[in-house]
Amino acid sequence: MSTEPGRRPHPRTFDELIAEADAVSVDGWDFSWLDGRATEERPPWGYARSMAERMGRATAALDIQTGGGEVLASVPKLPPLTVATEAWPPNVARATALLHPLGVAVVSDHNEPPLPFADEAFDLVVSRHPVKVWWTEIARVLRPGGRYISQEVGPASVFELVEYFLGPLPPDSYTARDPELARAAAQAVGLDVVDLRTASLRTEFHDIGAVVYFLRKVIWMVPGFTVDGYRDRLAALHRRIETEGPFVATTTRFLIEAVKPS
Repeated sequence: MSTEPGRRPHPRTFDELIAEADAVSVDGWDFSWLDGRATEERPPWGYARSMAERMGRATAALDIQTGGGEVLASVPKLPPLTVATEAWPPNVARATALLHPLGVAVVSDHNEPPLPFADEAFDLVVSRHPVKVWWTEIARVLRPGGRYISQEVGPASVFELVEYFLGPLPPDSYTARDPELARAAAQAVGLDVVDLRTASLRTEFHDIGAVVYFLRKVIWMVPGFTVDGYRDRLAALHRRIETEGPFVATTTRFLIEAVKPS
C-alpha cells in the first residue's frame, strides 16, 4: 500500500472498479496494486531495515510466514543458512521462485506447532505480520543468545472498515492482539523482551476498488468476503467516497524483539 498521499484519477463506474479489483491476483504480500488508490502510514521503526541489520550479523535465520518472500528478498546480506516458512500454496510457489535464487530454502508449513526444525537451529527468527505466534516453538528453535524480532498487527486494526461491513464487534475483539499479551507470552517461555513499541497509523482508501482488493487479500478482516455477498454495502461505500472523499481508518502495529538468555 502506498505511503504517499494523493490519488490518481479513476473516473470509472462502480461496476468497473469492483470488477477490476475482483479479478486481479492477490497472491503474495505485495500491495503495489494499491499505489495511488490507498495510502497507509508506515511505523517509525522501519521493520525491514531493522530486520536486515540483524540478518547481516546472523549465521542461521528463519523467517516465519514469509508470504511471497518480498520482505526477505529485500535483505542485502542474508545469513549463510536462511530458511523461510509459508502455509498458503500460492505464496509458497511465489516465495520459492523469488527466494531460491538467493539461496533461501522455502518450507511449506501449516502455521501450527511444531516447527519442522531441530532445537536451537537458529540464532535469528523473524516474522512480519504473523497470523499467530507460537512462542514455545520460537524459544525452542532459538539458540542461547538468539533473537526474535517481529512486526505484528496490533489491536483493533482497520476496525472502522471491518465494522462498516460486519457491524459493531464484541468488546473482546478490541483487546485481541494486545502487545502486552505478546510480552507476557514471550516472558512465559523464558525469553527476555528487549523492545516493544506501538504505532497508530492513518490509512485511506480512495476508491471502492482499493477496498475490494484489500479485503480479498487480507482475508481475516471480513471473513468470507465476496463482492456478490457485500454488493449493497460496497455500493453505498462507493457513493460515500465519491461525495465525501477517502474512507479513513486506523491501522495499528507493534514491534517486539526478544532474546533467549545465554
